[in-house]
Amino acid sequence: MKIRAHAESHVVELDDGSQWQIFPGDLAATLSWQPETDLHLEPSRDRVSSHVLVNAADQSRVRVIAADETWPDGEVKKVLKGG
Repeated sequence: MKIRAHAESHVVELDDGSQWQIFPGDLAATLSWQPETDLHLEPSRDRVSSHVLVNAADQSRVRVIAADETWPDGEVKKVLKGG
């Protein structure tokens, strides 16, 4: 899948029309994304995200949830603090 829009740093829209919120701790990994970046969506076994977006070029992974969902209470802070 390719990126259709990435106007907000924490939300990406893919060419299939799906929109995903990027985990705050993973935003730096998205700075190099371009419209031609090839991404793959995979289910996640992570406690904070439902899916991961994988950059096909370098295999970097970012945790995501659907754009209309909210991050689990307290889990974001725990993960960002290393807990």
